Amino acid sequence: MSLISFIRNAGASIFGGSEAKAAPAGELKKELDKHGLDHSDVKIEVDGDKVKVSGTAKSTEEAEKIAVALGNTVGVGTVQNDIKPAKADPESRFTTVVSGDTLWAIAEREYGKGKGDKYNVIFEANRPMLTNPDKIYPGQVLRIPPLS
Repeated sequence: MSLISFIRNAGASIFGGSEAKAAPAGELKKELDKHGLDHSDVKIEVDGDKVKVSGTAKSTEEAEKIAVALGNTVGVGTVQNDIKPAKADPESRFTTVVSGDTLWAIAEREYGKGKGDKYNVIFEANRPMLTNPDKIYPGQVLRIPPLS
């Protein structure tokens, strides 16, 4: 699927991870459990700040959410997402939140001027990692699904 870049010092702190290296695979799986993401057919490999995920997921959306949940943890610089979806959908783009961003501003930037009201599409695409549209942080990577 894709290689996604992350900011290593942004995101959830996980036991065994540091700004120099990602947490061990077992701890990263616990992060997926926390978000209710099914990783039963997913293999996670960690090499320093690089995480590679492979296997299968129900959909493209589920595969992307797994990659984003893993990447938005301290110590992860890149996620190589090689998960094959059982149901292929159009792939999302990804964007990194910068200081001062809101989901409205991101929607305007990603979908075009006058489309800020589509912020909820971005919010829903990043649930359950996002629990509130006002709680995003600089360095966080978000899925930007295509508008239907």
